Amino acid sequence: MHAQIVLYDGFDPLDVIAPFEVLSAGSDMVAGELWVTLVAAEGPRRVTSGTRGLALTATAVLDPSEPGYVIVPGASGPIAGDPDDGVETIPVLLARAAQTELTPLLHKAFANPEVTMAAVCGGSVVMAMSGLIEGRHAVTHRLGLGLLEAAGVYPVAARVVDDGDLVTAGGVTSGLDLALHLLDRCYGPRIAHAVEELFEYERRGTVWRPVGREPVEV
Repeated sequence: MHAQIVLYDGFDPLDVIAPFEVLSAGSDMVAGELWVTLVAAEGPRRVTSGTRGLALTATAVLDPSEPGYVIVPGASGPIAGDPDDGVETIPVLLARAAQTELTPLLHKAFANPEVTMAAVCGGSVVMAMSGLIEGRHAVTHRLGLGLLEAAGVYPVAARVVDDGDLVTAGGVTSGLDLALHLLDRCYGPRIAHAVEELFEYERRGTVWRPVGREPVEV
């Protein structure tokens, strides 16, 4: 099982590091059965985030043929500002990522039945802008829910949304919850709970899934 966490220019560091740390701890607890790597569409390279020039290194190219998870982070940058004046807002960074070689690789990963796609924060917006999740249920940071809806996605205001082969999470800290849910899905609650104990962190909220009875309005 391979968990590939995608880096692109302007990524949000916590969207990457939170799932990386959680999944790496989970890997240790399943004797290395889970392989966790940082990848980029362009292959191995140093990738600069959107936060204070912090950079991480992608050690491989994103491989859509690998069974497991592909996790797309959001971006970090200003929320307000005029792109015409050169202000690289978060939507600009997300749109730029969607216009790179990342998009065709994500399309191939989505087509692989052995891959579950996942996203933290604005990562689901990248997928939406790439035309990948129209008609699906997903979440992003609350400020970006309208972007999902405009792309034909059904936004759900939940911490984590599990729509089968698409699992998405909200704002930046929800990357912890996303990764713990993925461990739970793949290896069961005892592994996920052991990582929670190690990190002294408990998941928040109910994972939303498109099953069960519809609530009656009150």
